[in-house]
Order: sequence, then structure tokens, then C-alpha cells
Amino acid sequence: MALLAVASLAACQTGADEQAAVAQGEEPVLECGDDGRLSAEIYGAIRASLDWHRNDVECEGMPRPDGSGVRLRFGGEAGAGEWPIAVIIAMPDFTRDTTKTEFSANVTLIQEGSGRFFSTSDLDNCLCEIAAVRPLDDSGKRVGVSGALYCVSPLPEVNGGSSISVPELLFTGLLDWGAS
Repeated sequence: MALLAVASLAACQTGADEQAAVAQGEEPVLECGDDGRLSAEIYGAIRASLDWHRNDVECEGMPRPDGSGVRLRFGGEAGAGEWPIAVIIAMPDFTRDTTKTEFSANVTLIQEGSGRFFSTSDLDNCLCEIAAVRPLDDSGKRVGVSGALYCVSPLPEVNGGSSISVPELLFTGLLDWGAS
């Protein structure tokens, strides 16, 4: 019971800090910007309804290590008492000139702390539809990326025998062309 009270107070404090910052004219620190979000229904070995917005979601995006396209990473809580989840969307054909378009994509879902990884094995199972790419500053390196991911087959567990289904995933995240 005491743990619940401490957690409740901590949650209230976070909101209070954000309200105090706004009251003082400061902008609250947002992990993914004002529009950051990820929402999806996950079925199978992991069942979760993800609806992450603003400070509920961590996000980052960068060019892929091999130089082909980009990857976007989102992270957040799956629910009370559940392992945190990370979702990585890799789009090998995404370039600096990308605007609205569709790409084949790889997706990996990680149940952080548990050692469970679920991932597409190739580019034939998921399609990423990019709805908007907008600059976030004058550098040209940071952009916001919004879209939807559709997977037509389950994501098998990399180190086990189960799978999950992610039929539709909606997202808005950050992409930093200067990150590595």
C-alpha cells in the first residue's frame, strides 16, 4: 500500500512540475515533442493496448548503421506491472527527400528486461505509410515523422516459439539525421 502511495505521489509530482513550468512561462520537457505518439493493439504472446502520447512515450530516430534508410524507436510502459516495451521501425528506403509515401518496413518489438524479442524476418510482411515529414528546426537535421505501420503476418519471437500480431500501429516520432 505504501508503494502505491509513493507511486501516486511521484505521478502527481511529475504533473505538478509540468504545470509549474507552464505557469512560469517555461516549456515542459517532452520526450517526443508536442505531437509524439504511438498507438497499437498487440495480440498473441504479448497482449497490450498501447496509447502513448507526449511524455508517456520515448522516441528517437536516426539513420540505420549500414547507411540504408532510417530507424525510429519508441518506448513506453505496456501497463501496470508489465515489462516496458520498445518498438523499432526500420525503413531501408527512407531518404532525406522522403515526403508522403509507402515503404516496406521491418519492425521489432522488445519486451525490455525480459529478454523477449519479436521481429519480422524480411521486408515482405509490413508496410509503412508515411503521412507527413516536417522540419523541427532550421538545421535540416531534425524532422518529425508521422505515419502508420501495417503488418499482414505475425512477428515471430527471435529467441522462442511464440509470436505477436501488430495489425496497425500509428506513430509520430523524431528523426535526427545527425545522430548515429
